[in-house]
Amino acid sequence: MPEFGGGSSFVSLVIAVIMIVSMWKLFEKADYPGWGAIIPIYNFYILVKIAGYSGISMLLIFVPIVNIVYIVLVYINFAKAFGKDGVYAIGLILLSFVFFPLLAFGDDQYVGV
Repeated sequence: MPEFGGGSSFVSLVIAVIMIVSMWKLFEKADYPGWGAIIPIYNFYILVKIAGYSGISMLLIFVPIVNIVYIVLVYINFAKAFGKDGVYAIGLILLSFVFFPLLAFGDDQYVGV
């Protein structure tokens, strides 16, 4: 009997590696440690800091409904921190595995918020 799911596991692994490498590069562009990309929760903490929010505001991800709005705002400001607009932030949200590498390996520089 053929084994199902092996291909999807491989694709998920490839996407995870692409995201880790991209976030590593983006963190380094923003003068944060790249290794932070491989530590769950801490990587979102760094993302929040790059977006210009205080680290303690990250607790909003535990509040239902508010967390969705907060994450969208974080991604919008994260895009702005690299000189992109809100439309690019929508790409970061919906197609992260495409837009994060474009931002990480493109000519875009960290400009701050």
